[in-house]
Amino acid sequence: MPHFFINSNNVNRNRIIIDDRENYTHIAKSLRARVGEPLLLIDEKRIQYETVISQISSNKIELDVKKSYYSERDLKFNLFLAQSPLRSDAQNFVIEKATELGVRAVIPVITDNCALNRAVVEKKIDRWNRIMYEASKQCERAVIPNCENATDLLSIISSDRFDKIIAFCERKADLSLRYFMQKSPIKKDENVLVIIGPEGGFSNKEFELFEEKSIPMLTLGNLILKAETAVTVALGNIIYEYENS
Repeated sequence: MPHFFINSNNVNRNRIIIDDRENYTHIAKSLRARVGEPLLLIDEKRIQYETVISQISSNKIELDVKKSYYSERDLKFNLFLAQSPLRSDAQNFVIEKATELGVRAVIPVITDNCALNRAVVEKKIDRWNRIMYEASKQCERAVIPNCENATDLLSIISSDRFDKIIAFCERKADLSLRYFMQKSPIKKDENVLVIIGPEGGFSNKEFELFEEKSIPMLTLGNLILKAETAVTVALGNIIYEYENS
């Protein structure tokens, strides 16, 4: 069923009016929705509405609310991804899959072997936020994540925003995620930052920074994964270990 984000101001008891241009155009023009068709809507308070279209005019859509409830389509902890941006389609894939896997935000990190310079990254942030918005609609997320401004490893590691910071490193790491989470399990509502490097891997200077700042360096196994694959495997494994701990 199509899923759209709305504002609670558009809700009046059991009636919702959609009159913003973007949603109206998507529903009425692109989907060619008709009276009697169902739509899923969610507002900024995470209230999900199961609705049926009752009227479509030239500039607004009216819907009857059949059921409403608090959406649970979210992780029980706050997962953040700090990642060294990749080129073109590979980075778009990372942004989309990180959104589907429940991250609160993607934080582009300019590393020594980063494929893109900071100026290029900053120009792409609006596009990546758009991808996150569309992916959130497709997977019926309760909260829309965002792509933050670019930063560097030292700044993100030194931040006091996170309760746990872990880095996935090929070649240099031998500590498994399962072992780490047995020793330091993720708790509900904790802010957890996952750091994943570029296609060329972290530099020796960056490994030394992780050691200096006592950042756990974890492995994803004996296979060397492409950076975009590492993102999906790492985030998926963290969610699995948390939900089965």
